[in-house]
Amino acid sequence: MADPQEVLSRRVQSALGAAFGPEFADTDPVIRPSQFADYQANAALALAKRLGRKPREVSAAIMEHLDVADVCRAVEVSGPGFINLTLREDWIADQTRLLLEDPRVGVPVQERLDIPLDYSAPNVAKEMHVGHLRTTVVGDSLARTLEFLGHNVIRQNHIGDWGTPFGMLIEHLLEVGEESAEADLLTSDPNAFYQSARTKFDSSGPGADDFAARARRRVVALQGGDEETLRLWRELVGLSRVYFNKVYAKLGVTLTDDDLAGESTYNAVLADVCDELEAKGIAEVSEGALCVFLEGFIGREDKPVPLIIRKSDGGYGYATTDLATVRHRVEDLKADRILYVVGAPQAMHFKMVWATARKAGWLPDGVEVTHVQIGNVLGGDGKILRTRSGAPVRLMALLDEAVERAAAVVAENRPDLGAEEQAEIARQVGIGAVKYADLSVSHDTEYTFDFDRMLALTGNTGPYLQYAQARIRSIFRKGGLDLSSPRGGITVSEGAERDLALKLLEFGAVVEQVGALLQPHRLSAYLFELAQTLTAFYEHCPVLTAPTEAERESRLALVSVAFRVLVQGLDLLGVEAPEHM
Repeated sequence: MADPQEVLSRRVQSALGAAFGPEFADTDPVIRPSQFADYQANAALALAKRLGRKPREVSAAIMEHLDVADVCRAVEVSGPGFINLTLREDWIADQTRLLLEDPRVGVPVQERLDIPLDYSAPNVAKEMHVGHLRTTVVGDSLARTLEFLGHNVIRQNHIGDWGTPFGMLIEHLLEVGEESAEADLLTSDPNAFYQSARTKFDSSGPGADDFAARARRRVVALQGGDEETLRLWRELVGLSRVYFNKVYAKLGVTLTDDDLAGESTYNAVLADVCDELEAKGIAEVSEGALCVFLEGFIGREDKPVPLIIRKSDGGYGYATTDLATVRHRVEDLKADRILYVVGAPQAMHFKMVWATARKAGWLPDGVEVTHVQIGNVLGGDGKILRTRSGAPVRLMALLDEAVERAAAVVAENRPDLGAEEQAEIARQVGIGAVKYADLSVSHDTEYTFDFDRMLALTGNTGPYLQYAQARIRSIFRKGGLDLSSPRGGITVSEGAERDLALKLLEFGAVVEQVGALLQPHRLSAYLFELAQTLTAFYEHCPVLTAPTEAERESRLALVSVAFRVLVQGLDLLGVEAPEHM
């Protein structure tokens, strides 16, 4: 099967080369959807000036060499020089029939790349809040999509598991007891544990054996590799890992313990990073700190902005760890492409880190590195979403509320289902609604968190798409048919059949586009358009009660392909497809 736009692009490019010489064969034919035909080629307008000819003359020359008789039933020049292209119904039907036989429903397998993908990155002993939602959901969708396209995605969960707070956290763990209920808070309410430790630290007296002094000594012991301190640190990380996994399981993301690659992973190489940068003349000591000064990074008063890789007290910061991370991902993970799904405010930091890494030879020109910038989640007041007390919204509480609200909707709409099935659908719909709301807008923009809108069964929402595939399941149940059984011929004699088939043929190209541009919202938009096209199809084309057996079989085959595209597309977004709605 083939994407019509891609087929037409190749044919028009071939005509350009034949009409104007081989140097024009790679010219963008500018194929776009048209309101007057299926597609239009707009290349003539762009080429007219270059060729010194009128656009309609250029179009006429292209037409002389354009071989599309097997694909198009009508080709004509219109307006200032557009070439309108209307596809043949039998070609559309043949291509759609190929989708029916294709387990990948038109998505190609690309040449494999090794792609470390950095996302989620919560902090040990701290609650995951709404700020972690987008990096986790967007990152996971990109991981699923790139893997489906055939790439080796190496998930990297760069958790915050090192630094000065661990002194007070370890001392607090010792005081409350490793087997205590207080210690177990790390698996369910880590903020409570963290705040208790912080309160002790802040209210500690000036004595040599007070809590704050012991916490500071513990930091030194931790950084010095004291075995008992490291054991306690590992205990803290292990308890937090239980908490992370509860959130990931609830959210339905693919991260596992094997994907953990926290800050501590790089401790042993930080001194080497600094030494190498200094030896290469890239880093220099400034006011006691080891810094890199890069061209083009200027701050206030036109002073250069330093990338501090070793502080004046000898400690290391994020820049040092991030440089070690880049080096590891290129040298050890053999990265072809490195992706960071991280908040937009980190943009300047990453640019400086990558520029330094390139200068040091750790990031070759052939390795693409991209910051997939994540925008904020806002409340109804237009400000960053917070609780009434001003604290960040706990992610687990937010997900629990989504499921509770969905349960009320499911109970009202489907009282015929048992309690267990209602609960399962509520989970799928509630979590799916939250994830889809995030993935339906561009990852670098802000969006307003609104449960009522997210859970609506109409509009561009997760439940609307889940309903679209559940309705197809219902059609097949009603007909006593197996969803995998349609294998008959496909015809597209009705306009709504034609529209649905054309929309289905776009799926593979959309998934490729998501992988190239790293924009899951393009897949969301496509699936919403597909669901709308399905609704129009049902209005004009009865399926089980079609006038003839041939039309019935054809329409069953069409909606069977639509079902597989919807389910596969939702899966790439990380959204489940309920049996019932």
